[in-house]
Amino acid sequence: MSTTSGVNVLRYSALCVGVFYGFYHQRSLSTAQQTAVAKREYEHKQDLINKAKEAYAKSKTPASATPAATSGGLNQDPMGPNFDLESYFDALFKQKA
Repeated sequence: MSTTSGVNVLRYSALCVGVFYGFYHQRSLSTAQQTAVAKREYEHKQDLINKAKEAYAKSKTPASATPAATSGGLNQDPMGPNFDLESYFDALFKQKA
């Protein structure tokens, strides 16, 4: 009878160890999942903040500060690399005529 009681003690000991390990493992998995969710939420908020900053900066730049001041497809920025003096004068004379 002592061998069956020894076997039962081992069985219940293994059962208790397994249950406690399961609780520990589940807690570590849920903590890791909560950390990942918090990280994704933080990155999403940072992305929204960056988009808002870009939109604010875009709304605060004056219209004349755009890279190429064009009128009807004609580049009127003399400092621009695609400025064509001849086409600028042609357009100017057509407007006055």
